[in-house]
Parts: sequence; C-alpha cells; structure tokens
Amino acid sequence: MTRRGGVKAEAGVTLIELLIAVTLVAMLSTGMLFAVRAGMMTMEKSDSRLMANRRAASVMRILEAQVDGIMPVKAQCTPAADNPAQMVSFFQGDPQALRFVSNYSLQEGIRGMPMILEFHVIGGENDTGVRLVVNEHIYTGPRATGSFCAGLVQDREGVPMPQFLPIQTSPGSFVLADKLAYCRFSYRFVPADPKLPALWLVHWPKPLLPNAIRIEMAPLVADSARVQPVTLTLPVHVTKDPMKTDYGY
Repeated sequence: MTRRGGVKAEAGVTLIELLIAVTLVAMLSTGMLFAVRAGMMTMEKSDSRLMANRRAASVMRILEAQVDGIMPVKAQCTPAADNPAQMVSFFQGDPQALRFVSNYSLQEGIRGMPMILEFHVIGGENDTGVRLVVNEHIYTGPRATGSFCAGLVQDREGVPMPQFLPIQTSPGSFVLADKLAYCRFSYRFVPADPKLPALWLVHWPKPLLPNAIRIEMAPLVADSARVQPVTLTLPVHVTKDPMKTDYGY
C-alpha cells in the first residue's frame, strides 16, 4: 500500500508457476534416476557376463592342467577281508565318473601336494540339466588310493583290475560346470600295432593310462554372448603302466 491508498504492483511467483516448477524438477529427477538405474543394470549384466566368461575359461584351463599332471600310481587294493592286499594300477574311466592322481590342485595349483581327483556328473538343481563336480583328496601313497577300491576283477588277459566305490558328493565338492545339457567322458586307446586305428572307449579296461581323455560338454541354453562349455580333448603325456618296472631305459 502506498501513502495515497493506492495498490502498488510487486514482482513475484504465483502458486501455479511454483507447482509447474516443482513438477518439472520432479520429472527431471525421475528421468535421471531411471537413467542411472539403467546404467547400473547394464554394468551389472556386463560384470556378470564377464565373470561367467572368466569362470568358463578358467574351468577349461583347470581341466587341462589336471589332466596334464596325471601321475601313474598304484593302489593297495584288498579284494576280501581274509585275502592280502594286492597292488593294482589306479585309474577309473567311466562315462560319468573319472578318478586319477594329479600333481595339480585346485587350491594350491601345481605347487601343492598330489591329489586324488574324483570327477562326477550329477543332476542339476531343480532338474536344470547336469553339472560336473570334482572332489580332491590328498594322495599319500598306495593305501590312500586303495581306500577307493571295492574289489578286484580280472580282464581278458587275466590282469587284476580294481572295482571302485561310487563317487560321493559333499559340501566340499567343487562345481566345475553347471547347467549342462550333457557331460560325458571317453578315453583314447592306441593299439600297439600301428596299422590299427585308435579307438575311443567309454570304459577304460587297461592298467596303463589312456592316450587322451575327451570331456564332452554342451550348455543347456546356448548363449552366443558368453563363453560356452565345449568338448575338450586332453592328451595324457605319461601313459606308462605303473605295474611295469622294466621299460628298457
């Protein structure tokens, strides 16, 4: 109010203008929040894909190192309680189970103690395909490997071969690969006669080690954006018979 009783106009902001400004700020903040959230989700998916790719690649390297470190060892197997223990070659090769001794450990790498490795194919959670698991046991000699022996049988040539106990999974089992459509093992046999072709066997019946091990794997759901489990053909560099001592060198 002026001294003469008139009304003087003053600059200011009306309520409608204030509401419009608050609405615009709220919309801008919401848009920024959704943009940040989308960016975080994209980064999380990229990190998850990167970790999955690294894990798949590391699993392949682990399998290569474990097979590369195979050791031809003996097992002190006791066929019956009233019979003395008998030395046999320690290697189990079946389509869904694989046992051998390796100088490569998951926990300590190549610098650790030799380990008895047990590979086993089991069902996945909620019937989602199958998974490949591995157990590690410290190798201390023929008695340690003999504890996995359930008895003895003779092959066609009369050579005693061990019968192995079933592989058991436990909380200490390590899952190498999960959500697989299938996983199976086969073993390469090279005959002494060079004219005969090499054979891939699903059951290994020999006391000597196979020439190579094939691990066939395929993902349950194919995803071209990720590194997928593939079939590995791993050579075995030491294939001598541990029961034979005279090799002529």
